[in-house]
Amino acid sequence: MKRIIFTLLAAASLAAASAGENDSVKAKAEPIFGITLVNQYIWRGLDEGNVCVQPTVGVSYKGLSFSAWGSVGFQRDDTKELDLLLSYTTHGFNIGLTDYWFGKGRYFLYTNDETTHVFEANVGYDFFGYVSLQWYTNFAGDDGRNGSGHRAYSSYFELSAPWRMLSLDWKADVGFVPYATSFYNTGGFAVTNVSLTATKDFLIRKKYHVPVFVGVTVNPQAEKAYILCGAAFTL
Repeated sequence: MKRIIFTLLAAASLAAASAGENDSVKAKAEPIFGITLVNQYIWRGLDEGNVCVQPTVGVSYKGLSFSAWGSVGFQRDDTKELDLLLSYTTHGFNIGLTDYWFGKGRYFLYTNDETTHVFEANVGYDFFGYVSLQWYTNFAGDDGRNGSGHRAYSSYFELSAPWRMLSLDWKADVGFVPYATSFYNTGGFAVTNVSLTATKDFLIRKKYHVPVFVGVTVNPQAEKAYILCGAAFTL
């Protein structure tokens, strides 16, 4: 498992280095820093907790970024999450790796069948800002099981479309799980996420931007619906 992870990390780094050699514009590292407050933590249509704080910190350089993201709720049963993300984006194309850890078990235990980490790879494309496609697959760690009890290589596919209307930034998402996995609690193909979100960027003292969003998410497979809101504080 470690060999797979290191190979993918090296590939992403080499891709970024090659892009940098062909870039005539001098680039510099940029910080990734922010805190988001949400009334509910809904992830791909799954209920992960109530009111929570979600901080992120990292750095990006020439399309390559590395960051840590987390979610901490105020109730005992809420998800306590720490994720490490590595991604590379160029001309609308993106690839990435994520190490999910949900606060259970020993953090530095990576042995297969014992670790509580989940390792996911993703690939996607943004078609000129009109629509984007993303595919995610768990390739190692504490993945779900299929109907036969084997590793499911749990996957999720999402289609997103943004637009601007009535002084608000809108985004519609449709996501589905293509096959059976206990990770998403599905017995086969299932639509787990249909959402519509509106965002308003508030300018404070002509300097600080605070995006505030309100949205509705429906999980047809679980027959659940959620009203969501939150605010982001970023650099």
